Amino acid sequence: MIVGAGQQDHGLDDPPVGNGRAMSVLFAHEGAALALADVDGASLAATEAMVREAGAQCASVLADAAEESGMQAMFGYGREALGGLDGLVLNVGIGAGFRFEGTSVADWDRVMAINLRSHFLGCREALASFEQGGTVVLIGSLAARESMPIPSYAASKAALEAVCRNAAVEGAPEVRVNVLAPGLIDTSLGRLATRYNPGRGEVAIPAGRQGSAWEVARCALFLTSEESSYVTGQTLIVDGGLSVAARR
Repeated sequence: MIVGAGQQDHGLDDPPVGNGRAMSVLFAHEGAALALADVDGASLAATEAMVREAGAQCASVLADAAEESGMQAMFGYGREALGGLDGLVLNVGIGAGFRFEGTSVADWDRVMAINLRSHFLGCREALASFEQGGTVVLIGSLAARESMPIPSYAASKAALEAVCRNAAVEGAPEVRVNVLAPGLIDTSLGRLATRYNPGRGEVAIPAGRQGSAWEVARCALFLTSEESSYVTGQTLIVDGGLSVAARR
């Protein structure tokens, strides 16, 4: 099941593919049967059409991952439609507020509910329902390890690593749990962020460019496959070397 399988195009005329959609399409081409979930019905339907075009078995559910009832509905529908679930990717996250002085309590609580509570709920459901074993991938961010002008986002993504560690220990050996932490990725949200902060597009990345959602998707595929059977409780950073580069 991929939660956050749709994407927001943010008014772009020719938007790049987002992480959730790229993962859905790539997994479909690799032969996975997929349960797709999102809060945006139109975007979810568009992803589902692409997955079906790739020839994969697919079911989709419209629900809010930040709500306990929403996550329960996703798992219940996914198990019923596919005859069971053995993998979960939580591609959920927003940002709100600017610096501490510009972040309201409502901003903070909303970000924590969507970015963190949803992952807690997803892990809890997965640990309880993956009786035959399975994998969980939490989509984090390089922002978890750096300062940034949206403290609520950075804090929520940093907390995912603690969620991951605890879920990995509780789920072992049947369920593996890892974090996938992208750096600067060329998505619609990324382009919007660069529009408001032009310096973002001038960051010196050792790889010489921003990453694509397809590159994030291939790493998610690795973490959900048997190729990573001895990997759990870890964070895989996908950033073209940005996190280890010297900064000026």
